[in-house]
Amino acid sequence: MISTEIITIGDELLIGQVLDTNSKWIAQQLNKVGIDVCYKTTVGDVELDILNAIKLAFSRVSIVLLTGGLGPTKDDITKNTLCKYFDTRLVFDDETLSNVEQVLKNINRNINELTRNQAYVPEGATIIQNKMGTAPITWFEQDGKVLVSMPGVPFEMKWSMQEEVIPRLINFFPTSDSIQHLTFWVKNYSESALAMHLETFERNLPDNIKLAYLPTPGLVRLRLTGKDTDKDILSDSMSSQRKFLFDLLQDNILYEDDEALEYKLHNLFVNNGLTLSLAESCTGGRLASLFTAIPGSSQYFKGGVVCYSNESKINLLGVNKETIEKEGAVSLSVVNQLVDGACKIFNTDCSIAISGIAGPDGGTLEKPVGTVCIAVRYKDQVSSFHFCFSHNRESNILRSCNTAMSLLLEMIS
Repeated sequence: MISTEIITIGDELLIGQVLDTNSKWIAQQLNKVGIDVCYKTTVGDVELDILNAIKLAFSRVSIVLLTGGLGPTKDDITKNTLCKYFDTRLVFDDETLSNVEQVLKNINRNINELTRNQAYVPEGATIIQNKMGTAPITWFEQDGKVLVSMPGVPFEMKWSMQEEVIPRLINFFPTSDSIQHLTFWVKNYSESALAMHLETFERNLPDNIKLAYLPTPGLVRLRLTGKDTDKDILSDSMSSQRKFLFDLLQDNILYEDDEALEYKLHNLFVNNGLTLSLAESCTGGRLASLFTAIPGSSQYFKGGVVCYSNESKINLLGVNKETIEKEGAVSLSVVNQLVDGACKIFNTDCSIAISGIAGPDGGTLEKPVGTVCIAVRYKDQVSSFHFCFSHNRESNILRSCNTAMSLLLEMIS
């Protein structure tokens, strides 16, 4: 199995100012072509740290992929550091200059001294032109191993990987290795309870198949990962383990897919021509943000109301004032009226209503922090549920969103 290490470079990653999404995406793409990612390393814009990271990576993998530190400013030191590691120097490259000029022309910008310096590249490296940005991709070979340095800007990195790097890696390291993943979203279990239930199953797995537990508030995502040189044999083995899991968990498997809940519902809405509306109280619009972050959600998401106050529940969504006074805003009666009101206002097939006490304050003996009521509606069918989650505000908000989406998914499916 071909082994890879991904090194992401930048102080902004270390201090948490920028989230590293590059290594996640790169690993997913490499797995698809049978290239195994064994390590991920993040280092700051410090020459010695970068040199040490590269040295360590070459001692344990065949492919080293770098992202970041290739911009035109002084804090971008990756190019010079690579020259030091490979004992070479920067030389001016006319082809790279032409590419830089064209990229800038495409966005109506003129070349300046800093962007012109992007045309200085490590002598002896294979230079791959970056059609999406000014920083070229550099490819180094050493003792049958490869290091590729790519820009850290995500859309530039993705273009580099898809159009240039992966095809070249496949050609340089021809392999028939196969890596396969199966993902299952499991409800009604905590992570520890699920691990106990699957203890025998996990113990009897073949050596080339591993089980991972990926908990998220309200659900546990199970991932089976198998590796083998024979794709067909691996597929048969993975299918057998899949059957064992379904036998053990049955209806507790909400669905089988690597897609997050909002994407699963997104595809369901689009494919079936359904529309959606929301009425959110304690989640404060979090559920709406999950859907609207997905390109194309305007096809089905018609709108939502963040009815945080009792007045907004009454005046905007038509909840009966006496119902709130008698049963409280966090009650099954109120969310039933909220879900009907959202459907009526936005004229949708489906709707979700959530009202709860997220915390850390606001709870009572009768309704402690973590009390949440959820109603889901699909056409004329309405169901409502009462839950008692945790004392953590963020967990309660996320769990409310996940639980609500799960309930609607089950109702529609």
